[in-house]
Amino acid sequence: MKYSIRGEHLEVTAALRDYVEKKLSRLGKYFETPLTSEVNVTLSVVKGMQAVEVTIMLPGMLLRAEEKNSDMYAAMDLVTDKLERQIRKHKTRANRKIRQEGSKRDLFKMDFGTSAGYVEEEDELELVKTKTFEFKPMDVEEAILQMNMIGHSFFVFSNMDSNKVNVVYRRDDGKYGLIEPR
Repeated sequence: MKYSIRGEHLEVTAALRDYVEKKLSRLGKYFETPLTSEVNVTLSVVKGMQAVEVTIMLPGMLLRAEEKNSDMYAAMDLVTDKLERQIRKHKTRANRKIRQEGSKRDLFKMDFGTSAGYVEEEDELELVKTKTFEFKPMDVEEAILQMNMIGHSFFVFSNMDSNKVNVVYRRDDGKYGLIEPR
């Protein structure tokens, strides 16, 4: 893995960098081949709390986790645990699909052992509601206003500038984000 570690409002020391790389290298045990993906790590201080955000781009999927704690090392431990849970969950679903479909090669190892007595549960995804609606072309600002008006944390809309479906969402820091297709 190639690490890109940056600090916002704090200096990334050599000890902190080593700890981050050591913790994230544990994730390699879940994959058949060594990961060559870039791992983006952002360490920051938000309202007196130490925050760690990790994003890993893998073929066909994106792993992302964010945690806050009063201690940066503890936050890193929590993020690593969260990423491991995401990988195990995805691995279970992918391997189930492969067993059903047949001979495709899997991205994940079939047997990696269990850590700390963890028993893997196969979560079933249950769709409980479907909504359909017309997309009204609008700009990003209007979409944010609509989102706030209905009290949701995200809003799907047709962007009048690009003529593509976009999503605006409210971030944890109170600001807004935009998701656009390529």
